[in-house]
Amino acid sequence: MSPRLGGLLQLSPVWGAPLITPRIPVRSFGIRALNPPKPSRFNIGPGLPVLESTSTAALRRKANSLPLRTGAIGIKKGMTAIYDPESGKRIPCTVLQLDRVEVISHKTRERHGYYAVQVGAGWKHPNNVNKSMLGHFSVNGLSPKRHIFEFRVKDEAGLMPIGQSIEAGWFQEGQFVDARSNTKGKGFAGVMKRHGFHGQDRSHGVSLAHRSMGSSGPGQGGGSRVYPGKKMAGNMGNNQNTVQNLKILKVDSENGIVVVSGAVSGPKGCVVRIQDAIKKPWPEVPQAESAEPATEPATA
Repeated sequence: MSPRLGGLLQLSPVWGAPLITPRIPVRSFGIRALNPPKPSRFNIGPGLPVLESTSTAALRRKANSLPLRTGAIGIKKGMTAIYDPESGKRIPCTVLQLDRVEVISHKTRERHGYYAVQVGAGWKHPNNVNKSMLGHFSVNGLSPKRHIFEFRVKDEAGLMPIGQSIEAGWFQEGQFVDARSNTKGKGFAGVMKRHGFHGQDRSHGVSLAHRSMGSSGPGQGGGSRVYPGKKMAGNMGNNQNTVQNLKILKVDSENGIVVVSGAVSGPKGCVVRIQDAIKKPWPEVPQAESAEPATEPATA
């Protein structure tokens, strides 16, 4: 049954008198929001910039958080350790190898709305590639790649020539990078392993349900439903994870090996995308020397 209005629009008994303002009822029932919006001193006050929704404003907001140059695709070979010769401290590190990494194509703001560099790594037999991808590679004059990813860059200055190879020397020893990869897949896991639930009691009437999650939703006061995002049993792992601010310890350009400090998510043989860290200063890249102007032919 619909709620009854507290007041209706009525006419005054005096002819020509103004109408009585109706009283709008306040809804006092239903399901309330779990996290209602709250005013904050950061979003209320004079002099705050207007949040624009245009693509130009979006690129301008991300200008300081986008790297100046593209990244590279590496394969995780495993972990080892390096001893610091000065302090003698053992530093755990991860070995990444770059395999025939080349620039495939570009993403421009005029056509796609943002700037990015499409990079491919590895090799794949043409018989195992569909016709659309074969045409994409053949137009650019490249062999089919096994792994293809794109890296966002700040502006058109970060777009490298198509077909240029990215070797291990693209990174410098001592700089910091961000590594993105998929975590190890654990399959279907329960709530104790997946979310760290402590489980139910081993006594007091609990039978054959010691590792179960128990109740999944509140009663009538909460809407008699299960809230979105409820922690339950399900597939665990195989999610993208970014490890930030990894320091590059060694670079072997001949073998295409880059050694980064710490651990990188994923098992051995997984694909890792490494790019300049956004929370550290950009590496100092030497500028290419300008070509000397060609001499004019001598006139007879």
